[in-house]
Amino acid sequence: MSQGRWKTWWRLCFRETDLCVFVIQLHRASCLDKLGDQTAMITAILQSRLARTSFDKNRFHSVSEKLHTECKAEMVTPLVTNPGHVCVTDTNLYFQPLNGYPKPVVHITLQDVRRIYKRRHGLMPLGLEVFCTDDDLCSDIYLKFYEPQDRDDIYFYIATYLEHHVAEHTAESYMLQWQRGHLSNYQYLLHLNNLADRSCNDLSQYPVFPWVISDYFSPDLDLSDPGTFRDLSKPVGALNKERLERLLTRYQEMPDPKFMYGSHYSSPGYVLFYLVRIAPEYMLCLQNGRFDNADRMFNSIAETWKNCLDGATDFKELIPEFYGDDVSFLVNSLKLDLGRRQGGQAVDNVELPPWASSPRDFLQKSKDALESSYVSEHLHEWIDLVFGYKQKGSDAVGAHNVFHPLTYEGGVDLNSIEDPDEKVAMLTQILEFGQTPKQLFLTPHPQKITSKFKRTSQASSYTVSVADSPVSPGEESFEDLTEESKTLAWNNITKLQLHEQYKIHKEAVTGIAVSCNGSSVFTTSQDSTLKMFSKESKMLQRSISFSNMALSSCLLLPGDATVVSSSWDNNVYFYSIAFGRQQDTLMGHDDAVSQICWHDDRLYSASWDSTVKVWSGVLAEMPGTRRHQFDLLAELEHDVGVGTISLNAASTLLASGTKEGTVTVWDLTTATILHQMPCHVGAVCATGFSPDSRHILSTGADGFVNVIDVQTGMRISSMGADKPQRCFIWDGNSVLSGSESGELLVWDLLGAKVRERIQGHSGAVTCMWMNEQCSSVITGGEDRQIMFWKLQY
Repeated sequence: MSQGRWKTWWRLCFRETDLCVFVIQLHRASCLDKLGDQTAMITAILQSRLARTSFDKNRFHSVSEKLHTECKAEMVTPLVTNPGHVCVTDTNLYFQPLNGYPKPVVHITLQDVRRIYKRRHGLMPLGLEVFCTDDDLCSDIYLKFYEPQDRDDIYFYIATYLEHHVAEHTAESYMLQWQRGHLSNYQYLLHLNNLADRSCNDLSQYPVFPWVISDYFSPDLDLSDPGTFRDLSKPVGALNKERLERLLTRYQEMPDPKFMYGSHYSSPGYVLFYLVRIAPEYMLCLQNGRFDNADRMFNSIAETWKNCLDGATDFKELIPEFYGDDVSFLVNSLKLDLGRRQGGQAVDNVELPPWASSPRDFLQKSKDALESSYVSEHLHEWIDLVFGYKQKGSDAVGAHNVFHPLTYEGGVDLNSIEDPDEKVAMLTQILEFGQTPKQLFLTPHPQKITSKFKRTSQASSYTVSVADSPVSPGEESFEDLTEESKTLAWNNITKLQLHEQYKIHKEAVTGIAVSCNGSSVFTTSQDSTLKMFSKESKMLQRSISFSNMALSSCLLLPGDATVVSSSWDNNVYFYSIAFGRQQDTLMGHDDAVSQICWHDDRLYSASWDSTVKVWSGVLAEMPGTRRHQFDLLAELEHDVGVGTISLNAASTLLASGTKEGTVTVWDLTTATILHQMPCHVGAVCATGFSPDSRHILSTGADGFVNVIDVQTGMRISSMGADKPQRCFIWDGNSVLSGSESGELLVWDLLGAKVRERIQGHSGAVTCMWMNEQCSSVITGGEDRQIMFWKLQY
């Protein structure tokens, strides 16, 4: 009788839940012959359970929360995905797993979110990862959705919420910070991995870092010797010439689609090879409950490197732990029984190179190597292979960087495969055999700026010279500025205050030039006049008219004896200050002259006739006269009208901006094009080189402010404003721009944001001038005024 009651009790218990039914369903699925049929049935069971459940609204943290959206998803952890329901309210993000693990509800406050990334999962656009800290290695939740639209809706909602709280960073903005030394090599690689969909929650897309040291046998590590380092311009598979020749022979004989390497440089197996001592449960899960053969374990740094260099199928790179602070992955602190090698030696701690006295010393020296001068000068080459233009296509073939087609995004469309067995096999191969990172750069990656070398453009033989004064390691200045006044001024540029203002023209001011002693200010205007204004007497001293058409710009020749003005009547006029008369006229163009520059007795004139012309301007002493003789040295032809030009400090480079948004970089020593980039929608308003000639800033009618790398022609930063920025001055880091709204904007390029808005003109700011000490600024505007600004320290 007692036994019968117990049986009844157990029957009632199972009727109270659906566990028994669920177990029976899974048992039936396991009995199916085909793996595809098993997967399809398990998926159907899961979707049925998800459809019969919903998020428990009693889990909201506040009764006043407003539901935004709810959908089905899975929480991704290494090797395991946990199904459940995602719910987003006006203040919180929730995930409720079906099985209540690791907790009944995972809760994230939207205000705590620092970054949010869309992710690929299984090479499909289904993932979303949320970070609430600045730790790029550890996210707070990684979600995989069943429909891309669900993922995109939740991403858009959270991103919109964060818009006023967190600045969104792109690969280009991080690149600019790294180039200038504001991000370490380690930090930059972490950011690139994040942007390329690599996550520590997804072992199939774990962050990938390069081998940088090639010497694991010497008693001492010499980071000043280039021979200590691995060639970063080559993938691991191409480092050994003899092995590469064998692989290329096989590649040539292989039918399409061809690949050079059958295994990848990053896969779950390789990641767990390195992490087995701290994550044995993942290795056991991946390998059906057993560890790998003891001789194939991560036993020695030197052995692992040698196998990557010589092994027939081993091409793996490293993981970020090799450059971190946690030594636990090198130490068998859990006292795991990892087997014995053929020689009888038990697998225990990882054997270190002779030059490392301890695991901590090994990590420190690895970090020093990653941040060394050699790696800093060559890291961009490795980035080209893994995240950049050498990742795919003919450039990848030329770099011997071709992996199996299934490792690339777009290599296969899983949704188009109807055979369930084939689909499961494809997905398994994608998840277990490695995935190439999302491609971030389509053109050569710029080199990091260091103080020891000259950089040669890959697109030409032109060499960009580094400034003579090197940057000290602790210097915060963006450029090689050595004067304290300049550094202090730019650090305080937001403190500009309006000192005086004068309305001296009848139309918009178009150009400003100031005498060396600062006493006389010359301005041009669309009212066709050149004005001379005295800062001392605060009076207009002269007004000169050369024609009845607008003047577009002006400059002072060395010696402050001659003012040069360009005009819409196709001419350039020279005015003698001492004699008070027009001295010369250069009739050099077939349409309006838009801007002029002068350096070392050469005049550079841009025109709407689609040319930039370079003239020699020798001052000839004639009896009773001082006149310029002009010879045309070069004509730089464009497809459309040129609106703006600028010279670098050495006048070896010229940047031109056209009416259709193209910026062209010219090598003036050969009068040839280095780069031609479509940068703006609409006209280019202004261009300017950084003081070290490594970057060009451009502004356009589309409201964007772009930074271009001179070496590669790559646009490495792009920031938008509510109005076009008509003119600017910059030190390479901070930008002071004049807006069409009349404001002066101070931009922080590294932070990709506007630091300050200073109210100025009632119309667009059309031109700007700054003194050498960067303490005084003059602006001209459409409101016909010139404004004098002082820096308040």
